[in-house]
Amino acid sequence: MNWLSELLTNPWLVCPVSSWAVAQVLKVIINAVLNKKLDWERLFGDGGMPSGHSATVSSLAMFALLKAGPSSFEFAVCAILAIIVCHDAMGVRFETGKQAQMINEIIRTVEVLSKQDLPEVKLKELVGHTPIQVLAGITIGMCNAAMFYYWIL
Repeated sequence: MNWLSELLTNPWLVCPVSSWAVAQVLKVIINAVLNKKLDWERLFGDGGMPSGHSATVSSLAMFALLKAGPSSFEFAVCAILAIIVCHDAMGVRFETGKQAQMINEIIRTVEVLSKQDLPEVKLKELVGHTPIQVLAGITIGMCNAAMFYYWIL
């Protein structure tokens, strides 16, 4: 059981996972306030405010910066990973969500016009993020990593 203890106390893992958890809980709260309905599926869902992906990878990069330094291999790898993930969240994944919305609308229109139900193929629309959602995730991740480094370690 020593490996489990090491895993659960590994700051390189605990810090980014806790940033993800904070972002996802905030996502549930923000979604509930905006839609006046509590949706627990948002706790593990993609898309929406803030970006859990961005919070996770930016937390890891910030922790690496603080723990290993700006010239370290650890920081370089984590920073590149964070850039790729955040860019992807705003790019490909965001566009995929917009395409899913359009396809779902086309299916609804065809069903209305043909007066037939088509096979259920509703595509997931919340998969990416706007720049402000990514920025919010980055901010959460960096702040959480700083608090983790200065106050918890």
